[in-house]
Amino acid sequence: MQVRRYRKKPVVIEAIQFTEESKDRALNFVTCNAAVAFAGDRPVLEIQTLEGVMQAHVGDFIIKGTQGEFYPCKAPSFHDTFEEVD
Repeated sequence: MQVRRYRKKPVVIEAIQFTEESKDRALNFVTCNAAVAFAGDRPVLEIQTLEGVMQAHVGDFIIKGTQGEFYPCKAPSFHDTFEEVD
């Protein structure tokens, strides 16, 4: 089988950036099992994902996927992959 090239399909997602100020809104955004914990004095959002529990740290984005799943994404990767739409 030969190597082929693929393009990511354009899809619109919902996301929120997890910050100390938005931790309550982020927790309400995630409709699956999630909880705010603390790493030292900084909040961490623990999210039940399809791959198991993952942590969103301050500055990360929390993405709601096309199947209704949630997962964290580091800000640089998020900005490389997504652009804001109206």
